[in-house]
Amino acid sequence: MTELANALTFYVVFLFSTTLHEAAHAWAAMRGGDLTAYHGGQVSLDPMPHIRREPFGMVILPLLGAIATGFPFGFASAPYDPEWARRHPRRAGLMALAGPAANLILVIVSALLLRGGAAAGVFEAPETVRFGFLADSSAGGAWSALGTLLSVFFSLNLLLAAFNMLPFPPLDGSGALPLLLSRRASERYQTFMWSTPAIGLIGLVVAWQLFRYVFDPMFTAAVSLVYPGVRYQ
Repeated sequence: MTELANALTFYVVFLFSTTLHEAAHAWAAMRGGDLTAYHGGQVSLDPMPHIRREPFGMVILPLLGAIATGFPFGFASAPYDPEWARRHPRRAGLMALAGPAANLILVIVSALLLRGGAAAGVFEAPETVRFGFLADSSAGGAWSALGTLLSVFFSLNLLLAAFNMLPFPPLDGSGALPLLLSRRASERYQTFMWSTPAIGLIGLVVAWQLFRYVFDPMFTAAVSLVYPGVRYQ
């Protein structure tokens, strides 16, 4: 029962975090002049418009993953107009950054609440940390459950922000590259991405292989900011 409860906790956090991620993309696109996602209902924290767009990636796959492995891997997307992105590469780049930025905000909020709980004596730095477990508590069941929830929010959103910022298509880091390129180079880059659909699959394979080497030290460094003076290997 505990394993099922943990799996469902991970899924609920995944659903909320992914909804916020995609809503941030949609909001940034709307602010930049592209109303495609707005008309699709994606400028919303209601998960249903996002689920209707990607039911397999937001419900079926992550639920199966959470129950089978404890981790809700999945995917989602917000629509945008490629011609708008071609005309306004910087706006499109900011749209790409908006999703990971939303996840990073959740990481910061979770970290502040964990630090606040530790200062108040309701959370304690555990002897060892792992993904989804960053807080011990001797203050009772409700505080322990809150510590677990905050740990999952911190861990999962750090992963979502970090993974999506890798500069490989179709991840957001690739979409943000026009911010660093000249307009002509940006147009060539976008044209190449749109004319080569298979590059997205290659990018995902490369990103997944590299991510294991990137995330572990990042996770350890981020946790050390939650508990200053405590060092984890």
